Amino acid sequence: MSKPYIEIVKSAKYRLTGNGSRNIGMLMESFEGIDPSTDSDAYGNGAVINDFESELAELLGKEKAVFFPSGTMAQQIAMRMWSDKKGLRKVAYHPLCHLEIHEQDGMKVLHHLESILLGSKDRLFTIEDLKSINEPIAALLIELPQREIGGQLPSYDALVEISYYCRDKGIKLHLDGARLFEALPYYGKSAKEICSLFDSVYVSFYKGLGGIAGAVLAGGTDFIEEAKLWKRRHGGDLISLYPYIISAKYNLDKRMGKMKQYWMHAKTIAERLNKMKGVKTVPDVPVCNMFHAYFDMSKETAENISTSVIEKYNIAIVTNISAIDADTCKSELSFGDSCSLIPEESLKEALDQLELEFSRL
Repeated sequence: MSKPYIEIVKSAKYRLTGNGSRNIGMLMESFEGIDPSTDSDAYGNGAVINDFESELAELLGKEKAVFFPSGTMAQQIAMRMWSDKKGLRKVAYHPLCHLEIHEQDGMKVLHHLESILLGSKDRLFTIEDLKSINEPIAALLIELPQREIGGQLPSYDALVEISYYCRDKGIKLHLDGARLFEALPYYGKSAKEICSLFDSVYVSFYKGLGGIAGAVLAGGTDFIEEAKLWKRRHGGDLISLYPYIISAKYNLDKRMGKMKQYWMHAKTIAERLNKMKGVKTVPDVPVCNMFHAYFDMSKETAENISTSVIEKYNIAIVTNISAIDADTCKSELSFGDSCSLIPEESLKEALDQLELEFSRL
């Protein structure tokens, strides 16, 4: 290829996944209906932020909520507070939890907490894994859906069992709900019903929802008031956060009700990919709007084939490809608004071409 694959993807008219390009236009769009005389927030106070926090607390079924500039900050603080309250320095979560693999050990270095890893990397942990811990823990974190294994989800009954066990043992249960709304169609439950199983909840506004950045942490009144102190200590009380808040509210309202549609797109495409030579998806049938696709070919070969499809149909089927080893690679596919913009016949032809290319290997 004459230029990096990501640049070729950006040149495509259509992308199968996502909610569109992350450009300045996405922020401008969210401001179109805002009165220019609206007051900004200031250091965590003001109607623009406090009204949104109240709305989120109600949506998630918690007493209070606080807006954070990042989920990394919010979750480290949640783990720190639960650990302080319990007088324990150990928390448990999946081996591929965001705090374990994407945050440069922030929880451990900044807060001196230790992690207990539950189960193995290639599956969801279970109540049996939790019961096998032979030392006390302050909190348990559950991610819904579990991104690093293709967006897998435990059953609702399994969640209830874990929740009851934690309450019985005095373990605080925290929800990494970065993509919480994407998980709701699978459960057939409201956000409030799912969150009722947890002591604290974090939700992201930029992942499936498509905001520019930002997160919310929700829980009991005392918990959130203390979280505000930690937010200030971490430098999270910017003079104003209103661009993030306005974008978050706009995209929440725009996309929260579309998650079942996105999930249906994921299932349709996964079924199609699984019929192609050398391709499999994890999970086999997606349980939310995302899954991982594995290809029996090198990263370079997959990018070359994908590039040929882009050049012929102006459609990027896979936008990210990472090598597993010299002969295999993978891609994460997460569905949003973009899929619906592709002409149906053009998408069929592009997928047919992809299948043809794979069959020649």
